[in-house]
Amino acid sequence: MNESNPNSYTSFDGHRRIATGSLHENALAVKKARESGAVGPILIFDDATGRSVDVDTRGSDEAVVARLTAAGRAEATHSSRCDESTSTGPRGRGRPKLGVVPREVTLLPRHWEWLAAQPGGASVALRKLVEEARRTRSEKDRVRMAHERAYHFMQAIAGDLPGFEEATRALFANELLRTRDLIDAWPRDVRDHAMRLAVVEELRGASTAVSAADIKESNT
Repeated sequence: MNESNPNSYTSFDGHRRIATGSLHENALAVKKARESGAVGPILIFDDATGRSVDVDTRGSDEAVVARLTAAGRAEATHSSRCDESTSTGPRGRGRPKLGVVPREVTLLPRHWEWLAAQPGGASVALRKLVEEARRTRSEKDRVRMAHERAYHFMQAIAGDLPGFEEATRALFANELLRTRDLIDAWPRDVRDHAMRLAVVEELRGASTAVSAADIKESNT
């Protein structure tokens, strides 16, 4: 778990939200809740994915923070080494030193013929095709990811609440106002956080709950 990750986290004691912020902040809030006799279940959710994460909250506050910091550094080091191993190796003549990674691509002969006929050759044409596909798919992918993170959260914390199945069907149909209506009777913190995750937006530490008006604006 990398604490330098800009994603926010949200913790729940049962159906009550107890913290939203960095992983450190959530870990300490969970630790305090457990020491205060919370009956739980107590869960920490990654707001980027809607999935719960495991954090060791044993020991002092300093010990908890130290473990998270050490884990973050280890993950950062591992990621850096993986990047270095990917970028090393012999470069062909004229290959830029930075930003280009050689990989094998298998295509049919007619594909290679078409690529070779494009301005700049096969490599330039492939990069342009990938970038265009990314732009075209970007919005659809963001909507899909928002639906999935909201679903993961709802499944973990509200799977036994009334209307869950129908609400998830409305969610994946991108009917957010209907989803909001179907979960209106749920505990407020659960309902508001589920809708916050369902809205397509960057979750960079924001902690404001999404209202029905916000959802309506996002759909127009």
